[in-house]
Amino acid sequence: MAKYYDVHPDNPQPRTIAQVAAAIRADALIAYPTDSCYALGCRIGSRDGVDRIRSIRELDDKHHFTLVCQDFAQLGQFVHVDNDVFRAIKATTPGSYTFILPATKEVPRMLQHPKKKTVGVRIPDHVVTQALLAELGEPLLSSTLLLPGEEEPMTQGWEIKDLLDNSVDGVLDSGDCGTEPTTVIDFSEGEAQIVRYGAGDASRFE
Repeated sequence: MAKYYDVHPDNPQPRTIAQVAAAIRADALIAYPTDSCYALGCRIGSRDGVDRIRSIRELDDKHHFTLVCQDFAQLGQFVHVDNDVFRAIKATTPGSYTFILPATKEVPRMLQHPKKKTVGVRIPDHVVTQALLAELGEPLLSSTLLLPGEEEPMTQGWEIKDLLDNSVDGVLDSGDCGTEPTTVIDFSEGEAQIVRYGAGDASRFE
């Protein structure tokens, strides 16, 4: 049964955030809100977490996982970013964008695209997510909570708790969050390629 964590959207309770972070360090898989929609998250090195996300979402090995980072200093540890790409990303973060970039050696192989050796990264503009990342001290390995056969991601914490009670270890709920997944921009070849149109304004990358 998943543990339900109810937190204030503007002033998340430090004790609750610390409990969620501790659970993640202990290999928990959680559902948590972001500035775009709910996501599934676990610690970077969690093989069990990756397998469970793949199972819940019915994903193949070509799916790009995302490292949800607190800031640019953290993001820079996990992907290679040249100056031009850095400026383009900097202008749109924090925000509802995911960027696909070449992974550094800090990224476990199981998280990299098998052929391209890339990974997704993003910096969310969300108070609760940022509080959790600050407490955790490392990125969250994440994937949009979009279930097989569904057109839109899940957006209500209590619904997620009911539906995935036996599939995740915790649900972090801070009220309403976005209903659209992130806009995904692939910079792995140097030029911006829009992979998915979503919550972030894609016009600047067209």
